[in-house]
Parts: sequence; C-alpha cells; structure tokens
Amino acid sequence: MNTVLQRSFMDQRPIEIIYMTPESICTKRKIIVKKIDRDIILAYCLLRKDLRRFRLHDILAAYPLLHDKKRTIS
Repeated sequence: MNTVLQRSFMDQRPIEIIYMTPESICTKRKIIVKKIDRDIILAYCLLRKDLRRFRLHDILAAYPLLHDKKRTIS
C-alpha cells in the first residue's frame, strides 16, 4: 500500500483508497497524495475538491486507478 501512496505522490496521479472514517464508516475516495508524513497523508480529495488529511492506519486499501473505465478491480 505504501508503494501506491508514494507513486501517487511522485507522479501526482490519482489513486483510489478505501478509508475508515472516525465514525467507523468505510468510504471510497479518489485522491492525489501531496505529502506523506509518519502517520498522516495530505491529499487532494477529488470528491470534496479540497485538501484532506488521512491517517495512515485508517487507510484499509490503496490501488491505482485503471485507465479503461470499463475495467474494474474485483
């Protein structure tokens, strides 16, 4: 997962994460990583159209976006 986050940071390309909110709700976000700290990711959230902080231990999965919209990850 860290490799995907670092690749997004280096290439400034969006990735998709599955994230557990503080209310224990799983949500899917498309983000572009702007900064990686020890426990926090600062990223531009394409859903909220704003910079957001994500705690690393609350990110359950991270994967690159597929270029072909017809393809999905199962």
